[in-house]
Amino acid sequence: MTNPIPDSERTEIEAAAFRRLVGHLRDNPKVQNIDLMNLAGFCRNCLSKWYRAEASERGFEISDPDAREEIYGMPYEEWKAANQTGPKQDHK
Repeated sequence: MTNPIPDSERTEIEAAAFRRLVGHLRDNPKVQNIDLMNLAGFCRNCLSKWYRAEASERGFEISDPDAREEIYGMPYEEWKAANQTGPKQDHK
């Protein structure tokens, strides 16, 4: 049986996994948000909203554009211009 993970370490592990997911999405911009939404039920925009909501719960106010930039690694409009294909695919 494996050792239980202490809560303090669990938070660090979860944060690292989140950073890895965000990094993976940044490294694979050809994967469209609509494809993520259809297959997984969430997309980069969802992640940015979850990030913003969690920050807000902890007393940190982050604008929607700033939260998106945390996930996309660049301003959202810049990412869309460089990577989005097909019709506008923005999930609110």
